[in-house]
Amino acid sequence: LKRAYLWDEVKDKLTESAYSLSGGQQQRLCIARAIAMMPDVLLMDEPTASLDPISTNKIEDLINELKENYTIVIVTHNMQQAARIGDYTALFYQGKLIEYDKTFQIFTKPSQKLTEEYITGRFG
Repeated sequence: LKRAYLWDEVKDKLTESAYSLSGGQQQRLCIARAIAMMPDVLLMDEPTASLDPISTNKIEDLINELKENYTIVIVTHNMQQAARIGDYTALFYQGKLIEYDKTFQIFTKPSQKLTEEYITGRFG
């Protein structure tokens, strides 16, 4: 719980249901449970979906810290989030890999037209 920045918020609620936590706290609890298993890879599917901006920021800060010790794969449709927290980005379309590169490269000089159209909002 401490590594997921959750302990101070829940230490007085340990006997309560996790459903009493906010959406962001529940998400960080899920991350805490995952990292307790000491995995090599963390797979996160839309980790900030339906969260408010403050909770989203906490999750992104946590991801940025965790990526020092874990390989993290995030599925997101949020291009701004991918640009903020991704070291590498892959764009898939209809189950096919369109482009994979360093995030900075993808967002500044994509090699594929479809990638450029997607990140600029002309497609998708």
